[in-house]
Amino acid sequence: MSQIRMHLRGPVAELRLDNPSKLNAFTVEMLRQLAEFCDTLDRRTDVRLVLVTAEGERAFCAGADITAWGGLSPAEFARHWVRDGHRIFDRLARLSKPTVAAISGHAFGGGLELAAACDLRVMAPKATLALPEAGVGIVPGWSGTQRLARLIPEPMLKEMALFGRRLTAERALACGFVAEVAEDARAAAEALAERIVASSPRSIEISKAMIHAAVGEDRGASVEMLGSGMIAATEDRAEGVTAFREKRKPEFPGT
Repeated sequence: MSQIRMHLRGPVAELRLDNPSKLNAFTVEMLRQLAEFCDTLDRRTDVRLVLVTAEGERAFCAGADITAWGGLSPAEFARHWVRDGHRIFDRLARLSKPTVAAISGHAFGGGLELAAACDLRVMAPKATLALPEAGVGIVPGWSGTQRLARLIPEPMLKEMALFGRRLTAERALACGFVAEVAEDARAAAEALAERIVASSPRSIEISKAMIHAAVGEDRGASVEMLGSGMIAATEDRAEGVTAFREKRKPEFPGT
């Protein structure tokens, strides 16, 4: 049974965590499904925005299912569970489509890291955010000390990671981590989505890539993607391809 479901509604794709019996905690299968959905969504020209939601109101995502990693050897834990999860969350963060997370319930550990990988976040007023890893003898492994350090002030992040303090919706809004606090987080996220999909999809994509280049999120690929898009629209590129196919020396016009 799929623990992440994808629903398409016009230009909006919803990725819904569906493991409520375990508070939507991530399993190996959920990581695999998320990776596959990201690859699919990046290639779908009919999808212009991705909503990330969760089944149930109690938890957006309680983190990583301890039964999925608790028995791993140190090498397996580091090389596979942490590195694979980090790579997959990076894949979500670097989608060409804008992403919005609707945090209707608590987001802890990997759940908070999942929300952080999205472009915007909307949060219910009673939901909280936490990094509880130290309480079970581990550390954040899916960008909780890296990407979150760009999104949350350092003292606040240390409160969470070192002292186990939960971050309320009010404080998350005040520091800019969430864009909005709403009783119905999903409805508010959908309203944001409607505004975004009314804009130029190419402008949104390029703006996202430019911002990512500025903050260091996949900077190298963002810069080369932007440059490649520019060169692909030139007469020089058209002449180079034509000359190659005709097996002759190209005569570049410089335009």
